[in-house]
Amino acid sequence: MSRGLHHVTAIASDAQSNVDFYTGCLGLRLVKVTVNFDAPDTYHLYYGDELGRPGTLLTFFVWPSARQGRKGLGQASVVSLAIPPTSIQYWMERLAEHGLRYEGPIQRFGSQLLTFFDHDDLQIELVAHPGSDKGPSWSGGVVPGEYGIRGLRGATQLVAEAEAEAAFLTHTLGFRLQAEGANHRLRYVSDDEAGSVLDLLVLPGLPAGGLGVGTIHHVAWRAADDADQAERRRTLLAEGHGVTPVVDRVYFQSIYFRTPGGVLFEIATDGPGFTVDEPASELGTHLELPSWLEPRRRLLERSLPALSHIGGRR
Repeated sequence: MSRGLHHVTAIASDAQSNVDFYTGCLGLRLVKVTVNFDAPDTYHLYYGDELGRPGTLLTFFVWPSARQGRKGLGQASVVSLAIPPTSIQYWMERLAEHGLRYEGPIQRFGSQLLTFFDHDDLQIELVAHPGSDKGPSWSGGVVPGEYGIRGLRGATQLVAEAEAEAAFLTHTLGFRLQAEGANHRLRYVSDDEAGSVLDLLVLPGLPAGGLGVGTIHHVAWRAADDADQAERRRTLLAEGHGVTPVVDRVYFQSIYFRTPGGVLFEIATDGPGFTVDEPASELGTHLELPSWLEPRRRLLERSLPALSHIGGRR
C-alpha cells in the first residue's frame, strides 16, 4: 500500500515571484534551491517544513518561457495543504491581506477548506483537517507556528470516467475508496494519515489538459526505502504498465509511470533527504547541484536569474 504523498510538483513562470508567494504569503520554508536535473538551465524549487520531510513538499519547475497551461483531463488539477482546524479564520484574513480572492469555508468530507489560486493560476486548497495540528510545520517563517501549514493533504485528479482509474488505484497501488461526495467526486486514500488523499473528479465532457504554467506536472507517492520501491516497480511491470528505471534525484530515488487516465505519478523514497548537501540551518540558501552538474556551475549561475530568499514579513 502507498504510504501517502511524498511531494507534488507544479510549473511556475518566475522564480522570485514563486519564492515570494510560497514563503512570504503561505509561510513555507524554501528547503532546496537546485535545477531541474533533466533541464538544468531552469530552477527546481522545493518548499516544506523545517527539514523538507516527505509529505510536506510542494515543488516547482520554473519555466519562464512556457505558455500558460490548460486545465483538463489527464491532469492533477488541485493541490491540497493541511492546516490546523482552529486556523481557518487566520487564513481567511491572511489571504485577504495579500489580495487573494478565495472561496470558503467550504465543507467537504468532514473538513472545512479554503480554495484560491496562486499568481500563476495554480489552484490550492487549505484544508482544516482534524488532527493535522499534530503534523510538522515551519515555525521560522512569516506564519506563526500554531497556524502554519502542516504539509500536503492531497490532490484532485480530473478524469472522464472513474472505472479504469479506480481499478488501478485500488488493485495496483493499494488505495481504498473512502467516500463518494457531491459533484461526481470520489475520495481515495492510501492510508489513514494526513497527506494520503486523492480525489477523482469525474467530468466526462471536459477537454484534455495542456501542460504549462499553473498546472501540476506530477504527483509523487512515498516508498519506505529502495526495497519497497523496487517491489512496487515489479508489480507495475508485471501488470503491463510502463514504468521508468530508478532515477537518482540525489535527495530521493524515483520511478515514474502514468495512470490509465494519463496523470504522471512518481514513487519516491523517503531518503536520504535534503541535508545530504547542506546543513539543516542553511537549507534553501544556496544553489545546490548534483555532482554531475558541478562542472557547469559557473555557467549555470550566470544563466539563472538572481534569486533573493527574502519572502516577506509577518
